[in-house]
Amino acid sequence: MSGSAEPFVSPGAPGGGSPNPFVPPHPGPPVNPFAAPAGPAPYAQDSHVPPPPIAPDGPGQVPYGYPGGGYGYPGAAPQGYYGWPGMQPLPSNGMGTAGLVLGILSALVFCLWPLAIVLGVLGVIFGAIGRGKARRGVATNPGQALAGIICGAAGIALGIGMVVLLVVT
Repeated sequence: MSGSAEPFVSPGAPGGGSPNPFVPPHPGPPVNPFAAPAGPAPYAQDSHVPPPPIAPDGPGQVPYGYPGGGYGYPGAAPQGYYGWPGMQPLPSNGMGTAGLVLGILSALVFCLWPLAIVLGVLGVIFGAIGRGKARRGVATNPGQALAGIICGAAGIALGIGMVVLLVVT
């Protein structure tokens, strides 16, 4: 190594080079970021891009605000519209579910025999009401209601068995 160090000069730099190699050799004119873009619009209507494919079950619901669909136009409800008029009521599954929950609780807490017997009786009653609603077509859970009757009866039997065990001992 010799004693004199020369600064690095970028090759091809005008005027004998620049001491900084990271400066671009010919800076262009300043760019106006607010100017309109030059050339055609990126999504022009005359582009040669095909329309998107249609789903197998049709084009779907037209978004709100477009002609031919949405809520802002007379007769705009597309075919197959399931709105409020003529809508079926929701099923009344509460009694069958309550019977199932109370029946399971009565079977689980059979050591607390008074609570188990009360919960079991309520589970059988709610299960029977839920089973009747399912038979009439108002509810859709006849299996849960039947399971509530069975679990409630098992809870009653376990509670009475606990009473008998306590009386005998």
